[in-house]
Amino acid sequence: MKTSWRSASLVASAAAVLALTTACGQDKATDTSSQNVGAAAPAAAGGVGTVAGTGTGTSTGTGTDTGTDTTAGADGEQAAAGNSAAAGQLNVVASAEIGKVLASSAGRTIYRFDADTAEPPKSNCDGDCATAWPPVPADDVSAGAGIDATLLGEVTRSDGSKQLTVGGWPAYYFAKDTAAGDIKGQGVGGKWYGLAPDGKKATLASLPGLSTRKDAKLGTIVVDKNGMTVYRFLKDEAWPKPVSACVGACLEKWPVVEPVAFNDTKGIKEKGYMDFTRPDGLKQQTLNCSPIYTFINDKAPGDTNGQGVGGTWYAVAPDGKLIGAPNQ
Repeated sequence: MKTSWRSASLVASAAAVLALTTACGQDKATDTSSQNVGAAAPAAAGGVGTVAGTGTGTSTGTGTDTGTDTTAGADGEQAAAGNSAAAGQLNVVASAEIGKVLASSAGRTIYRFDADTAEPPKSNCDGDCATAWPPVPADDVSAGAGIDATLLGEVTRSDGSKQLTVGGWPAYYFAKDTAAGDIKGQGVGGKWYGLAPDGKKATLASLPGLSTRKDAKLGTIVVDKNGMTVYRFLKDEAWPKPVSACVGACLEKWPVVEPVAFNDTKGIKEKGYMDFTRPDGLKQQTLNCSPIYTFINDKAPGDTNGQGVGGTWYAVAPDGKLIGAPNQ
């Protein structure tokens, strides 16, 4: 009986190893349902130290809170002052880039911020953020054609001023929109979007959770639901299970891509498509078993500022391979 038990144990262990090997790196596609593979802690903190010194010194302004460089510059400061004026009659503008979006009576595009809340309404953009993104005053606002006046409201900001809300979402201008019709704030930091008449994000068409786009320099690359470029870190591991070497401060610059159901992707290879739970408790998506991230210094869809940073960060192809990395 002892010999039989030992043989059965060996068979079970071999089957487990074979299953994991098939998931990460072999030919058979994985089960597309969510898979929580416990990742071992990084072998050393050196990966984080390398990231911190990777040359990502481009100013991030208020960092992850605002998702934008808040340095407005001379033109931006003048625009900010003008944008602080009352919106007057709100109008619906049909933009070829982002669809229907709200604009002030002077033609200034109006935005919303993903870090805010609508229920209850609350603005989380103060200080330098409010210089780059001036709040739209709640006074002297009226609804133009195509706008439901019952969706217009106000929220009291931390300084006591009243800010316009649409569908509960606080409304802002963008300081770098210097002329009527400008929509330079769309997609900035993956958190700022034009405000649609119903309070939702103004988008011409919603993107899948993960998809691809053609980049003039890099070719076909993977982007997230906001159109932001997706990256891999050379110090991570994919086999025999995903392990992320980006921890602590590294994650402030390289946020993880959260799990995305495979049926919410387009143009992505199914082989090795899985998510896992990191030692810090975050759940992270992989492509071909390799952890994937976005970059905080990519300010708008189409940016690839993370490409080649520190010689360790690279954009990702639809099959999960790094683009432009040495020996790839």
